[in-house]
Amino acid sequence: MVALLILLFIGIIVFEVPNLVKKKMWRELTAFSLYLAMGMTLSILEALRVKVPNPAMAVEVLFKPLSGLLK
Repeated sequence: MVALLILLFIGIIVFEVPNLVKKKMWRELTAFSLYLAMGMTLSILEALRVKVPNPAMAVEVLFKPLSGLLK
């Protein structure tokens, strides 16, 4: 499963990156690379059944004190 994920991400890179480089879209390439790396990391961790924390919990921890101020 992990090998299939890696092949999929390589396919996405081969398809998208040359066009971004040719058009000299460096900011877009940076953002694309960061999001792709995050997505690939999370996908591989999920495929390996590693317990990944829910990002919604972090948002709740950050904004819960603010909700008390608004009441």
